[in-house]
Amino acid sequence: MNSRCKIAIAGVGLIGRRHVEVVRAATDQVELSAIVDPSSEGHEYAKSIGISWYPTLKDMFNVFRPDGVIVATPNQVHVENGLECVAASCPVLVEKPIAISSAKAQELVDAAKANNVPLLVGHHRRHNPLIQKARALIDEGRIGRVTAVHSTCWFLKPEDYYAPEWRRKMGAGPVMVNAIHDIDLLRYLCGEIESVKAISSNVTRGFEVEDTAVALLKFQSGVLGTISLSDTIASPWSWETSSGENSDFPATQESCYMIGGTAGSLSVPDLRAWQHEREGHWKEPISATSFYKKNIDPLTAQITNFANVIRGNEMPLVTGEEGLKSLKVIEAIQKSVLTDDTVYLT
Repeated sequence: MNSRCKIAIAGVGLIGRRHVEVVRAATDQVELSAIVDPSSEGHEYAKSIGISWYPTLKDMFNVFRPDGVIVATPNQVHVENGLECVAASCPVLVEKPIAISSAKAQELVDAAKANNVPLLVGHHRRHNPLIQKARALIDEGRIGRVTAVHSTCWFLKPEDYYAPEWRRKMGAGPVMVNAIHDIDLLRYLCGEIESVKAISSNVTRGFEVEDTAVALLKFQSGVLGTISLSDTIASPWSWETSSGENSDFPATQESCYMIGGTAGSLSVPDLRAWQHEREGHWKEPISATSFYKKNIDPLTAQITNFANVIRGNEMPLVTGEEGLKSLKVIEAIQKSVLTDDTVYLT
């Protein structure tokens, strides 16, 4: 293998082009070797940046096998494309969600395991140093035993975002496309989720998918959580605006996660730990300690991890199994909305 891993990217929509930028910038780790996209726009885009183009993964694999493939196609074909890579014994990083159903995701996870092919899922926020530091603070007991957590995911998407029909259909929508990131981080920071109770609404846009949702979460550890989500609210309280990890979004000084424990509370991503003085109860003064925030693009850290996994030097930070677990929580939220019942995860 060349010292730089040859990476192909399947799908060059919004997130696919972000991956193109990251791969082309990380020249010490990887090189972009091909773009796979059946559309004329994808063909023209590949031509404009001087990269080989193929309409399908099959067409590419008939010509050559890259060291790894990033699948950034529509959610509905993630499993199909992932299985093509597994069949070609090619390591694959599948954008989140890993699939639109846990049954299909399980099929991909099982195939990758049976064929000993590395399968990663693009929950890139785990790679952010902000999240790594938050996890370390919790693990070292900085806020004591965690008892509650809240996530706010409010933002306003432009109308043209929903121009592609697939984004208005089941398998898309902000619960699947956006909240799955937050659910993945809540699992990473607070442990596995035992049950959910959720409601949603689509009254603002009237699409097949929801535009607003709220869920109650019970974790196996006993932690209780809430998540509030909407892509119809003008707000500074979302990971995109509060983390500053993507320059496409205006940065704010706000946080979107609040994690409460018996010895203090932590807001993320501003990494402020609040604690009482002396006896540590509500009548005592309370103050915050701000922790150092290292600025790095988590997509760059993710592609570095992918390259090192391909080389056999690292384990995936987010495996196919982890992507499947987060998807199961999203499915439970969707089922709870339909049944108006609490849904238990097994």
